[in-house]
Amino acid sequence: MLALGGIFFAADLAAWHLGIEQTKLANATLFGNAASFLFPIYGFLAARMLPSRSQAAALALAAAGAVLLLGQSYELSPQNLVGDLLSLLAGIFYTVYLVAIDTARRRLDPWRVLAFTTVAGLAPMLLFAHLLGEAIWPRAWWSLAGLAVVSQLLGQGFLVYAMGHVRPVVVGVAFLLQPIMSAVIGWVVYAEAMGAADLVGASAIAAAIVLVRRGSAEGGSLEVALKDAKDEA
Repeated sequence: MLALGGIFFAADLAAWHLGIEQTKLANATLFGNAASFLFPIYGFLAARMLPSRSQAAALALAAAGAVLLLGQSYELSPQNLVGDLLSLLAGIFYTVYLVAIDTARRRLDPWRVLAFTTVAGLAPMLLFAHLLGEAIWPRAWWSLAGLAVVSQLLGQGFLVYAMGHVRPVVVGVAFLLQPIMSAVIGWVVYAEAMGAADLVGASAIAAAIVLVRRGSAEGGSLEVALKDAKDEA
């Protein structure tokens, strides 16, 4: 599972970086975040249970928020089709990576999972870079170091740690913080104005995160109660 996780993480990066060059940024972000909904579906299937009302409402609210946040920039056209499909494929690859991580976390601590999946992804990532004609030897070491520490060590490290403590539906909805942060960075750094729809969408996603945590807590209490009843019987 660790090897599978590394391979699909590399495939996710390759597909998304190809897709982003052939579609709009909003399209790539929207389709690339398909894991926000696919991974919770896996969680419900694995647990053999339906989402609670709070969880279902949170997913619906998160979807509406994502559409509002990216809807003004999204553009459906034949010119973007290849890029859209590649970005969607990246989201599917990332979902498989998350499933592998979730499985591995049941037996291993987070840092070993992160270390082994990172190493497992090196060879396929090198192969993809070579096939795509990318520069293998970096020219900007500080940028590379920043990506390694912030994105991989901290970002993936916190994700792998969290997956041992929260449910897939919480992880999935929390991923939608990414388009919110993209919009905020665009506003602060690049002077890209945020309209009313952007603010409503961001608020909807924030509310969905609170709601899904509440739904998960309720579901966890129900599971504990059922287990206790079974033990008493």
